[in-house]
Amino acid sequence: MKKLILIATVIIVVFTGCIKTEAPGGTTAKALANEWWITVTANGNDILGGHVALSTYNSAPDQDSIWIDDGGNFWNFKCKARADYKALTFSTTDAQNDYYDSKVTLSNGKILPNAGHSKTGNITDSIYVEAKFNDDPDNLTYIIAGTARTFRAEDDY
Repeated sequence: MKKLILIATVIIVVFTGCIKTEAPGGTTAKALANEWWITVTANGNDILGGHVALSTYNSAPDQDSIWIDDGGNFWNFKCKARADYKALTFSTTDAQNDYYDSKVTLSNGKILPNAGHSKTGNITDSIYVEAKFNDDPDNLTYIIAGTARTFRAEDDY
């Protein structure tokens, strides 16, 4: 009887130890991670005169944050933001900019699934966030808004 219980226990441990809880290659930030074509406005004025790239991606050790990275296309900022993966929201206050010594505040950040249209009209996700920078002499709030990159050449700016 003891041998039967031992064999049953080993079988249960082996089979439950092999159950995957997350698809390979997936991350907790998957719903918020993307490349985006954004515009930046302040006081209703287009700051950049067109679209530039922005990236959002997972921060490997943190299960509750993402990186927001403009790749030097706007303010030259890269910072971590707290993320709510279910609500598709993110924000941060006085986060350290990884590109140079400054602080970034992001408010009301959100991803809106299927709420945007690419350059050629393809339905895609949308991003919105309000940004402030401690080294901005005008102390403006910048509205960053755009759509997910489709990776189709005709949709690139």
